[in-house]
Amino acid sequence: MIQVKKKADLQNLLNSYRSAGQTIGFVPTMGALHEGHLTLIQKSREQNHRTVCSIFVNPTQFNNSNDFEKYPVTIPQDINVLEAAGCDVLFLPSVLEMYPANEPVETYHLGTIEYILEGEYRPGHFQGVCRIVDKLLDATQPNELYLGQKDYQQCMVIAKMMQLKDHRIGLQICDTIREPSGLAMSSRNLRLNQSDKAKASLLIETLRNIKKNLTAGDTSPHIAEARAILTTEGFEVDYVEVTSAIDLSPIKIWDGREKAVALVAATINQVRLIDNLFLN
Repeated sequence: MIQVKKKADLQNLLNSYRSAGQTIGFVPTMGALHEGHLTLIQKSREQNHRTVCSIFVNPTQFNNSNDFEKYPVTIPQDINVLEAAGCDVLFLPSVLEMYPANEPVETYHLGTIEYILEGEYRPGHFQGVCRIVDKLLDATQPNELYLGQKDYQQCMVIAKMMQLKDHRIGLQICDTIREPSGLAMSSRNLRLNQSDKAKASLLIETLRNIKKNLTAGDTSPHIAEARAILTTEGFEVDYVEVTSAIDLSPIKIWDGREKAVALVAATINQVRLIDNLFLN
């Protein structure tokens, strides 16, 4: 695996692959890699000649400085994991490499999706996500971009940004990978103690309960029950929602046919977790 820290070096390397007629798959990460990331790497390797992974803890997407400072950094282990997984190129830029001094800040006009759910509780988050992914796509210019469904709203935001910026790149959203308990794999799980990690499986349990019991009609009783269960178990609940899977608009009365997704965000002992589940 080749490690690169400068955009210019990365572009020269990837241009040599393209000149040889090779396709490139790209997996952007913030490190602390887990099986979910490796599934994306494997998918890219199956579909492309070369696979690039980036590790960059992006400061502009953290609206909470404490969260940024506590984000797990495990680069030596991550390098070993990527080498074992057969990744071809690791891009490890510095903050200054991605955000040069005095660079103008681009604004992305994302519409309503920027301000609901995660956007409501993390102001500015999706602007930061778009900034870094836009920069990474410019640097790599891959054939395919691979993202995980756990961050479903983020996937939709990135798709919108790609459309706005005319990034002609395939976007593949891959299934959430879960631990045996059902807990969605996440780098943040490293911050959970054993007791809280056991409790965290309640997120997917409440979503599965909504899916099991949801029928055409009012969704609010199912949402209220899920919130109550999580709150009783010590979670601070930001949201539990049933929404359209197409645009994340809330579904108050479900017709039994509209493609729907349930989403949750809740914090246990200062570790904020999210999850989602398609309902039909």
